[in-house]
Amino acid sequence: MARLAQTAGLTEVQSEILSTVRSFVDKEIIPHARELEHSDTYPADIVEGMKEMGLFGLTIPEAYGGLGESLLSYALVVEEIARGWMSVSGVINTHFIVAHMISRHGTPEQKEYFLPKMAQGIVRGAFSMSEPDLGSDVAAIKARARRDGDDYVIDGAKMWLTNGATSNLIALLVRTDEDESAGGKPHERLTAFLVEKPEGFGEVAPGLTIPGRIEKMGYKGVDTTEAVFSGYRIGADKVLGGAVGKGFPFMMDGIEVGRVNVAARACGIAIRAFELAVDYAQQRRTFGKPIAEHQAIAFKLAEMATKVEAAHLMMVNAARLKDTGARNDVAAGMAKLLASEYCVEVTQEAFRIHGGYGYSKEYEIERLMREAPFLLIGEGTSEIQKMIVSRGVLREYRSKG
Repeated sequence: MARLAQTAGLTEVQSEILSTVRSFVDKEIIPHARELEHSDTYPADIVEGMKEMGLFGLTIPEAYGGLGESLLSYALVVEEIARGWMSVSGVINTHFIVAHMISRHGTPEQKEYFLPKMAQGIVRGAFSMSEPDLGSDVAAIKARARRDGDDYVIDGAKMWLTNGATSNLIALLVRTDEDESAGGKPHERLTAFLVEKPEGFGEVAPGLTIPGRIEKMGYKGVDTTEAVFSGYRIGADKVLGGAVGKGFPFMMDGIEVGRVNVAARACGIAIRAFELAVDYAQQRRTFGKPIAEHQAIAFKLAEMATKVEAAHLMMVNAARLKDTGARNDVAAGMAKLLASEYCVEVTQEAFRIHGGYGYSKEYEIERLMREAPFLLIGEGTSEIQKMIVSRGVLREYRSKG
């Protein structure tokens, strides 16, 4: 059989891109990931390498200086990068989501202004919905923008911004209703803004503060921050698509892309965990033979390989469905659910196969063990995915009794 997680039906261009990225991962990411991750250092040189390869413009239309590739290409690139180090895939994830939202929903002026710079990696995007007390209840957003002449004034606190300090553009979802008694559903009172800002921490612009990095058990190297808005003034021309009250569906479109991304990241980590486990199991010997020849370990490897393959196929299916323009909330939810859960299981089994060495920081599996749990909660917990999937299933299989 072929090696795991191969994708049928790729174009020559897609195959060439993936080959180039795979080589970059093997030469420029894997050898440096452990040192950078343990020191929680931003991978600046790796990011510059991705800029030179044109990866920041992978899905941006050619008319705006990008490569114009599909979501499938993006997902497979993310899978390869996450195989090397998940944090590097985090650098480009929110960027791709914001670029997708602008490409799909931006005004012509917004597309002309942002997309060429995003394709070059000069402008890098962050994505902000969550708030300190919000959890998964997006419709309960408290951060608010009120109209003041030709501008809006934003007040409120946002939470869990990946690339909050190193990005210079935030796609921000806030409430814009001035009078809740006017009626309408809660999600119809939300608007997406395109917030330009300098990189860095502290008060980066009048009324906008990035307090500092949130310390995490894993997913290091990439910064995760809060963003505090206090009287921050922004022009009405920075409302995404010029569409007040349409922010929720715009952000959900981006989240569907993000869920495919998380599934791809989970696949990448699971592939790497399997690679490490199968290699170690053939080298480590007990009772006169490699542990891979003991049935207990052989069966683990078989189950791990099957989970890696299943997760990859579901992720590819969700990406291809999104590329057709069809609704893919259920497919993306299924892929994210299965891939993230399997990723944790495969990584744990790889850890067990390594025995005591898996607990040592000298071995790569230790890092994967701390990274994998993030995928259970990123872009919506497993429980949220189950809600999305169950609603979709009930919609399609509604009882006629």
